[in-house]
Amino acid sequence: MGILPGLRTLLLCVAVLWAAPLWAACADNRVDLRGDWGSARFQAELALTPEDHARGLMFRESMPRMAGMLFVYEKTQPLGFWMRNTLIPLDMIFLDATGTVVNVHANAQPLDETVILSDGPARAVLEINGGMAERLGIKAGDQLRSPAMPQNEAAWGCE
Repeated sequence: MGILPGLRTLLLCVAVLWAAPLWAACADNRVDLRGDWGSARFQAELALTPEDHARGLMFRESMPRMAGMLFVYEKTQPLGFWMRNTLIPLDMIFLDATGTVVNVHANAQPLDETVILSDGPARAVLEINGGMAERLGIKAGDQLRSPAMPQNEAAWGCE
């Protein structure tokens, strides 16, 4: 006599739900942010090459609510961004090599060519829809994880 079919199904569902966070820990097409405000997940395009960095989010008329672009650089250095040919307002989240938020520049204005600088050395920038960082409470000291970030230095690494 085995486990009742309904109980077997229930146990299987519990096992899958328990293991799901392990399977979903990291993926190339998303980033996770966490802080004392909680956590959020963004679908993120990766900008890894100089060509990707130069093009960024130019000429886009919209972006889904929980989407963005993660720019990752080979070395940690002061970073500067502008909004040339960028049609939507963006929040720029500057990150160090550990994935820790250095600073947030809120609501960068479309088409503005004023250079927006990191507050210190940075390795990456996550661009998200303007105003989203404030709505979520994202600030300096929060942490990001992505397999695109250096895992040997990560404050919140991919398992």
